Amino acid sequence: MADSSNATGGIGLAGAVFLVFLILKLLDKIDWSWWWVTAPLWIPFGLFMAIAAVCLVMAGLVKLLSR
Repeated sequence: MADSSNATGGIGLAGAVFLVFLILKLLDKIDWSWWWVTAPLWIPFGLFMAIAAVCLVMAGLVKLLSR
């Protein structure tokens, strides 16, 4: 019987970009801050949190205005 799991593997685009930046930083090919080297890891999370915050504010305004 075949395995029916849909698990995906790999590191994804953000992980690949982070690894490229990390290697370039460790080889002294780029002189960036570590904040920018790790940016592919934390920027998607920050965008998600910003969008979630906007959605929560909008939901709160709709609830407040519907009273």
